[in-house]
This record gives sequence, C-alpha cells and structure tokens, in this order.
Amino acid sequence: MKPETITPMRSAFLLLPVAVLLFASCATTPPKRYAMVTGLKPEKEAYYRELHAKPWPSVMARLRECNIRNYSIHRTEIGGKPYLFGYFEYVGSDFDADMEKMAADPETQRWWKETDPCQRPLPEALKKGEIWTNAEEVFYTP
Repeated sequence: MKPETITPMRSAFLLLPVAVLLFASCATTPPKRYAMVTGLKPEKEAYYRELHAKPWPSVMARLRECNIRNYSIHRTEIGGKPYLFGYFEYVGSDFDADMEKMAADPETQRWWKETDPCQRPLPEALKKGEIWTNAEEVFYTP
C-alpha cells in the first residue's frame, strides 16, 4: 500500500484548526465602558480647563497603568448650570484593585486636590463622599 500524499488542498484543511486556534488566542475581551457626571463650579472652570489642557504626565501614566483607555470629559449646561460628563473604557481584569492602586498614588492624590474643588458633586455622590455620579449605559452600538 502506498502512503497518502498531502496535496495543497489537504494541507490547507489540516492547517485550518491551527489557524482558528491562533486567531482565537488573539481575541481580546471588549473593554467595559463607564460614564459619569458631576457639576462644575463656574468660578473654577477656567482653572479646570487649564489643568486638563496640560495634564500631569505622572497622572496620565497612572491612568494607563490602571487599564483606563479612551478617557474623555465633556462639558455642557443644564438649567444654566455647567456639568461635566466623563467617559472611559476599562481594559483590565480587576477594576476595584486598579482603582485602589490609582487612589493610593501620591501624584494622583495631588491631582485630585487640584481638580476636586472645581467640581460640584450631585447630591447622591455627595452623600457617599464622592465627586462623580456613575451613569447607567442604556444603549451602545460598536
């Protein structure tokens, strides 16, 4: 009996499972999206904008180390009062641990000492001693 020869077509079928495994291993978990809101004190708006026009490199590095990506802050007015809306994507696997790591960072704490007084927390955040109020996602399209 003659051994089977591997034709190019048969070779492709033999490699298909390997290709599928390689592509599957490259797949990543989609980021978790977060949105939040807080008020902005009108008398502090210029300073808040100035801080964010030139954010401290150490704070930006810590955000990245803590798996925060695509972070943006937007401003609008509601009822004549300024508000900030923040959005970011979390790409890590332990959000609470990463947020604790960020909160323990001395440079981040120093940054917050500059930015927190510019903000006017909503009542529900204020009750918890927080600045930002989390917003629930009700719609998303990739």
